[in-house]
Amino acid sequence: MLNLHHLRLFRAVARDGTLTGAARVLNLSQSALSSQIKTLEASLGHDLFERRGRGLVLTEAGRIAIDHAEAIFRTAEDLTATLRNTGTERKALRVGALATLSRNFQIGFLEPLIGRSDVEVVLRSGAQADLLRALEALAIDVVLTNLVPARDASSPYLVHGLSEQPVSLIGPATAADLAGLPLPELLSSQPLILPTPESALRASFDAMVEQLGVVTKVAAEADDMAMIRLLARAHAGLAVIPPIVVRDELASGRLIELGRLEGLKEEFFAVTLHRRFPNPLVADLLQAFKNKTD
Repeated sequence: MLNLHHLRLFRAVARDGTLTGAARVLNLSQSALSSQIKTLEASLGHDLFERRGRGLVLTEAGRIAIDHAEAIFRTAEDLTATLRNTGTERKALRVGALATLSRNFQIGFLEPLIGRSDVEVVLRSGAQADLLRALEALAIDVVLTNLVPARDASSPYLVHGLSEQPVSLIGPATAADLAGLPLPELLSSQPLILPTPESALRASFDAMVEQLGVVTKVAAEADDMAMIRLLARAHAGLAVIPPIVVRDELASGRLIELGRLEGLKEEFFAVTLHRRFPNPLVADLLQAFKNKTD
């Protein structure tokens, strides 16, 4: 039988890279820790570490073992967290959102839970890599993003397509006299507020203007949709942005839509893990959003 205590000690050594450091963290003697690791290696039939300089590095068998160990402990933590909450009156949903993602879209996704007295929504924003690490560590239940995470056969992510939003040229109300101009003329004559070059939307936009054969005047670039919205409101130029991001400004007339950029779209995704004990609120939200967009 696999000894989970030995497996936990193995994980500590793998993370630290030395017996000395791991023993200090675990409050064990180095000799006791070494003996426990040797017992685990004997039970598995493979060496898990090889010495390199003053440190220890994982062997091929060790790399396989650490992957399985992390999965085992994630499952245990998931089970504990889920069963501790079973029967409690108040439920929690932990949501990670890409820092640059439209706030209007986030609110639209969470709308079915807003105002529910039995639910606490915990929102966290950040870089995609940080959010995905938190997702794998079960610190959050779902990641909202407009970037598809890199996946291969061993990737743990489940990617749920939520919606495709059109993209338009948005400007201040004072630009109303430009509304009748052809799109190529608008793009070449007016200062533009664009997403930064590393975004998928910017790549699509650059391909479009290349095909149209126009040279654009870039007034500003931002990786945050909220900042693009503020720049448009500040009359910095015409913004290339999904109308959903500026929904309130369009409704009030503070901003206007000068033209739809046909063929361009902004895609939104929810990323989850395949979990033995998933948070049921995530499935509820995914189904509610699907019903709303069908």
